[in-house]
Amino acid sequence: MKTQFLKFSALALVLMTTVRTNAQENPGRPKLFSPSSSFNTWSVGINGGILAPTIISGKNDFTQWKADIGYGVTIKNQLLPALGIQADFLAGKLKADNSRDWGNGMAPVSPYSSFETRVAYATSLSGNLTLANIYWMNRENVVRPYMTAGYGLMGYKVTVKDQSGTQTKFNAGENVEEAFIPIGFGLKFSLSNSVNLDLGYKMNFVDGDNLDGYRAGPQNDKFSYTHIGLEFALGPKSKTQLSSYNPVAALQDDYITRNASLQAMLEADRAKHAAHMEEMNKERMRFLSDSDKDGVSDYFDKCPNTPAGVQVDGAGCEIKATVVNPVKVVVTEEDRKVVAEAIRNLEFDFAKSTIRSTSFPSLNRVADLLKTKDFSLKLAGHTDNIGSNAANMKLSKDRAESVKSYLVSQGANPSRIEATGYGESQPIASNKTAKGRQQNRRVEFTLY
Repeated sequence: MKTQFLKFSALALVLMTTVRTNAQENPGRPKLFSPSSSFNTWSVGINGGILAPTIISGKNDFTQWKADIGYGVTIKNQLLPALGIQADFLAGKLKADNSRDWGNGMAPVSPYSSFETRVAYATSLSGNLTLANIYWMNRENVVRPYMTAGYGLMGYKVTVKDQSGTQTKFNAGENVEEAFIPIGFGLKFSLSNSVNLDLGYKMNFVDGDNLDGYRAGPQNDKFSYTHIGLEFALGPKSKTQLSSYNPVAALQDDYITRNASLQAMLEADRAKHAAHMEEMNKERMRFLSDSDKDGVSDYFDKCPNTPAGVQVDGAGCEIKATVVNPVKVVVTEEDRKVVAEAIRNLEFDFAKSTIRSTSFPSLNRVADLLKTKDFSLKLAGHTDNIGSNAANMKLSKDRAESVKSYLVSQGANPSRIEATGYGESQPIASNKTAKGRQQNRRVEFTLY
């Protein structure tokens, strides 16, 4: 037993020395939602450790197990941060004898004194569950606990020795093949971005009771493998292993990074525009200040220091009232005749607002009257009831506007002429006769 422990210690020392040589700094995590191509997903491993027959419940076929060296190789493809598929190869020796009592003074009852099994191969395919990527409180998955379970096939040869010391080859020395179920757990330590230290324990349940060459009871045989090894990620050293990637930590990192970047951008923008903001603040204060309290800010006040209580305009200057004596406008009988003549002679093209040229001389006299006496004039257009209300309203308004336009063209002040249309709403005669309709089609002139 002491010799086996020394062998295992030497193997661990070799592995640790190799790790120290290959250790490197771990680069930063990939960005959030990076594709699988951003990670190293394939890895290979080598390991060595102790193989031993194992008792879980009840009695084993031999009373004293002997530890011996085992060794193995692994190939793994990481499908998700927490799940991978792993192929294992294991070989080594298993030993045990009956050098101890079962307890309470009960000596072993067996035709054999010891056995030795050479495991030529034990290959299996297992699922590998990385628990560190399920326990999301871990920020850095430097230490990653894991569990494995799978199914495999093993081949071995057994030599048994009876009580007289005679050795016998089990199964006539032929290789025995049995299925087995490996279930294990362990810890992986990230020593660099591409190298992991692997410490694990695996219990292997054999589908048979002949691993030790002795079928002694209803229980199938079992054996354990306690190992230490190195796992090497395949791919560029710059890439992170998918098994060490924590999606929740990456999400938090992305949030922190984005937030810090935004804060830095805001601070830089504030510093860049600090002087401009100060100038704008001064301008704002000028808008708000009103030194003379006249209701106009200093920015727009063209007359500062206006006395209190003085009424000011939008520029902050005092409003000075000007009294204008009204001029009385007198409309004479002669003026009315000029207007009446213009009304009688006013003609338009049929159903249009175009003034006929025969109306121009009398309209010219009205324009002269507006220019010389500064009269105001209201033009009211009317129609008969032929046509729709909307059409008549538009026609009456257009005709009044035509008269106004003509008078303005002759020099009259447009601000003193008002043109309105009333359509057919104010007839002065019956619309049932042609004569009445003729009278209703008119433009009335009112001087004032």
